[in-house]
Amino acid sequence: MAERYMHIKETAIGAARKAGMLLKGHLGRAGKIEFKGDVNIVTELDRRSEDLIISEIRSAFPDHGILTEESEERKTSTAFRWIIDPLDGTTNYAHGFPFFCVSIAFEEAGEVRLGVVYDPMLDEMFISERGKGSYLNGGLIRVSDVERLDKSLLATGFPYDLRSSKENNLDHFKDFTLKAQAIRRAGSAALDLCYIASGRFDGFWEMKLKPWDTAAAALIVKEAGGTITDFSGGEYSIFEKECLASNGLIHAGMIDVLLKRSPKKALRR
Repeated sequence: MAERYMHIKETAIGAARKAGMLLKGHLGRAGKIEFKGDVNIVTELDRRSEDLIISEIRSAFPDHGILTEESEERKTSTAFRWIIDPLDGTTNYAHGFPFFCVSIAFEEAGEVRLGVVYDPMLDEMFISERGKGSYLNGGLIRVSDVERLDKSLLATGFPYDLRSSKENNLDHFKDFTLKAQAIRRAGSAALDLCYIASGRFDGFWEMKLKPWDTAAAALIVKEAGGTITDFSGGEYSIFEKECLASNGLIHAGMIDVLLKRSPKKALRR
């Protein structure tokens, strides 16, 4: 069993590093860009990175399922599934802005057991195995010890339908701007969550994320001692539309801010 999981871990790390180097080598030359909505795009390099990762996984584990952003899900009869974001931060990448990553999670029977997030521009590899802590380039990481929201550095993002939906996070952004020390919107949810895990950010919230955005990084946050829930403090699932992560110490304060706009949820707390 231990040998099998070591092979899974090595495969994930190797695939993430190869895909990351491919992306880094083509930064500024994203190739053909397609629009999936008004602001949601996919580049030629998204697809090339995805093909590379899938090839690596299928070569090592041909019977495993694969859920990824740009292709139809590959379902199998096994309990094993990989969840992949081949390029988290596509808009950044398309503009040559060097903040993006590769995210790979491994799931067994519906439980994420391994998370790998690789930032090729800084050569930072975030890794977590369930029950074994979280690591950055081999060193153990922990969430911050900031206890007050007004002393906290937060991160967030905006959904792709922000031009057409009233649930666009602009209201929460305004509320947190008045409560926190500062907010950053860097453009990669997976890296934002890894920055929570490593103590660079103190809190993060975002809505309308997809499983591949958070599958690996959510485990990294939890194994680093952080807290991750929905906006009302309920159990988090990678299939949920709301993601709230923090060092745990400011979590209740962040919930209070988020529920300011949802009185019905506040009453159910």
